[in-house]
Amino acid sequence: MEYQFIRDPISGLRIKISSEHAVIGRWLNEEIGKDKINMVQALIASVASSFEALTLQGQEIDLILNKDEAIFEAHALHQDSEDLFAYQDDELMLEENGLSSGCGFEDFVDLINSWQEFITGR
Repeated sequence: MEYQFIRDPISGLRIKISSEHAVIGRWLNEEIGKDKINMVQALIASVASSFEALTLQGQEIDLILNKDEAIFEAHALHQDSEDLFAYQDDELMLEENGLSSGCGFEDFVDLINSWQEFITGR
């Protein structure tokens, strides 16, 4: 997983990440930012000492974390077909690409630790 952290004068601290992991970048930029990093680190510690998968529900993206992997799913991925039927006349389709992604647990931990160092200026 390739990524780069950016200090943007307009939007602040951001992550730029490969397109196949775009939902992970959205999650980190929009759901976590600087304010919720400690909560994510506590979740990592809980998963590391447990056999259970844990879910962190976000406003738009959920994180499902276990000892093997981190899975990110946008809420739009689980829309009912009835909900989508309302947009049929507009010829809009739900694009599932970019709504779900994952990475290994160790890669996720490295990402979170790197983000922590970046936002604290270390």
